[in-house]
Formats: sequence, structure tokens, C-alpha cells
Amino acid sequence: MQRQIFTDEHEAFRRTVRTFLDKEVLPYYEQWEKDGVVAREAWLAAGRQGLLGLAVPEEYGGGGNDDFRYSAVLAEEFTRAGTPGLALGLHNDIVGPYLTSLTTEEQKRRWLPGFCGGETVTAIAMTEPGAGSDLQAIRTTAEDRGDHWLLNGSKTFISNGILADLVIVVARTSPEGGAKGLSLIVVERGAEGFERGRNLDKIGQRSQDTAELFFHDVRVPKENLLGERDGAFVHLMTNLAQERMGIAVAGIAAAEHLLEITTRYVKEREAFGRPLSKLQHIRFEIAEMATECAVTRSFLDRCIVDHSDGTLDAVHASMAKWWATELQKRVADRCLQLHGGYGYMTEYRVARAFTDGRIQTIYGGTTEIMKEIIGRSLLA
Repeated sequence: MQRQIFTDEHEAFRRTVRTFLDKEVLPYYEQWEKDGVVAREAWLAAGRQGLLGLAVPEEYGGGGNDDFRYSAVLAEEFTRAGTPGLALGLHNDIVGPYLTSLTTEEQKRRWLPGFCGGETVTAIAMTEPGAGSDLQAIRTTAEDRGDHWLLNGSKTFISNGILADLVIVVARTSPEGGAKGLSLIVVERGAEGFERGRNLDKIGQRSQDTAELFFHDVRVPKENLLGERDGAFVHLMTNLAQERMGIAVAGIAAAEHLLEITTRYVKEREAFGRPLSKLQHIRFEIAEMATECAVTRSFLDRCIVDHSDGTLDAVHASMAKWWATELQKRVADRCLQLHGGYGYMTEYRVARAFTDGRIQTIYGGTTEIMKEIIGRSLLA
């Protein structure tokens, strides 16, 4: 089916992204995988190419365009290239909305130019060793000390944790407030008492630095409060739909690309004197995956348009995230199986896609949390 959601401008941007990947990412990606972190030069190159801060107003160095379809193009092309380590989606679509919608004018001028230029790599720190999806379990505290916040606690599984120059930390500012007693506190590189733990050893997305963060009596200026005090819960709920959409877009793009790779493979690979594609079971497998991808693509494209128009709600974003990432997981498993022993070799794209994509049903809210959100909306 011909996709109808992109204009000539979007396709021109797609060509720009592909050129950037060919020149600035793919030649170095294997080394980044070995190093466990992306080179900072890649972030600076992305800034020079205009791939950072797409929705940030031009006066602060951004693209000035909040059309989510550009973010979708970026996610699709990075997924097809197999390069999730350079986490532009995290920077643009997850952290970005907090820095554009919640900041004061002074904060915008202080943080956004570096955000758009690639000099300031960002992260958001929600998850703790004992608190994942349950915000009420967050124990990191920010105590009001008059002219500053005193921040104490720890976070884990923080994407961009090693490289990040600016971290939005979810901390408890009102002990009796439950999930509603949380605030967003911005911690900058070099703050005394702010320490990074180890770069966590993951089964996939190895070049995407993921770290533990520790805060020991960190004195954070009062002007680094982001949004309203005790308002983090509302702020987080407002922005989670876009995070989940970004993950869903990558999910369907990955499934489609794996299907393309595997379709070519079964046409070329022979068994028992003929191509695998001549076997009925193989044809049925390809037919099932192709149909599932086509149906999912139709729903995702509708969600992309609705989100670009500002009409997508949290429930449909959760549906998109759940369905697309679970499809990605199934397709990766089935495509690996169709590759046989070669699918288990890391030199084959399907092997890396299998491990890189496994996190998709976990971060940004697990599949189980997505179902809970949907179920509550229907049965409340």
C-alpha cells in the first residue's frame, strides 16, 4: 500500500537523514558498539546537519517545526540502518518537549542552543533500582534549602547516562504527595556530588550508553526547577504519548525491514535442491508477517498524523506502542528462525536486530503497563 502521510518536504528530509547516516554514522558504528558509547563528534555532526531540536523555535537554534512526521522519518531511517545507539529520538522527542514547553525564557536561552547544536547531550532520569513503572516508589529526594535544592538518591538504566551534559531528574519534593509529590530538577554536568556509575552491559544497543547515576548532597540552583513544583506527574503524563509513539514508529519500521531482509534471504537460500521460498511453510510465514505489518502500518500512520495534529490521546499511543513493539519482537524471532544457523551469527543483520529490539517492549512503559492504561480507559 502506498503511504500517503508524507509530503515532498518530508521525503527530502529523509534523503538528508540517509546521507547523514552514510557519512557520519555507518562508517563508525562498529567501533561505537565495541566502545559501548557513541563518539561526541556524531552529536555535533547531527547538530550541524539540523537533526537536533527539530521542534525547538528557530530563535534558540532549532528547526522551528513541530510536525511529528519529521521525527517519524528520523526514527524510520535510523531503524532501517540498524543504528539505535545514536539516540536522537531520546534527545529530540522525549527530552525535547520538556525543554521547550516547561522552561522559562532564561532556561531556554541557557539550555536550548547547546541542545540544538549537539554540544549538550541530554537524558531523563526516572527509573530507580526499586522503582520502574511505579512513580509512587521513587525515593530520590530534592529538599528545598532556600536558595537551592539538595538532591539525594540514585537512578538506573538511564539512556545517554554517560554522555549526558544535562539530566532531567524526577525527584520527590513533597514526602506526603505520593506520585503527585514529584518535581523535575535539572542537573548539569560537573555538579558536585553528581556521579556516574558503570556503563551497563546490555544484550543489545551496546553503543547506546546506559548508566547508573548517583546524587550525594548535590546542590542544584533553584532556577533549575523545570515546570511546577510537585507537578512532575502531570508533566510526565503529558509527554509520555510522544515517547511511546517514537518507540512504536521504530517498532513497525524494524518489523518491515526484517521482513524485507528475510524475503530476499529465502529466495536466495536453497535447501533440498530448491529455494526456501518454494516451501509452503515458508510462504505462509512470510504471508502472515507481511499481513501483520501492513495492518500495523495502517494504524501507525494514522497515529502519526493524529499526533502531528495534536489529537492523539494516551490510550491510542499506548495501543500503538504495545502492538508495534510486540509485532517487532515476533517478527524478529520468526525471521531469525528462517535464517537458520546464519541468523544466530552477529554478522547477519537479523541477529543484531533480534537483540537490539528486545528492549522495545520494556522501555517507555512495558507492554503490561500499556494494556493496563487501555483497560482502565475502557472499564473505568
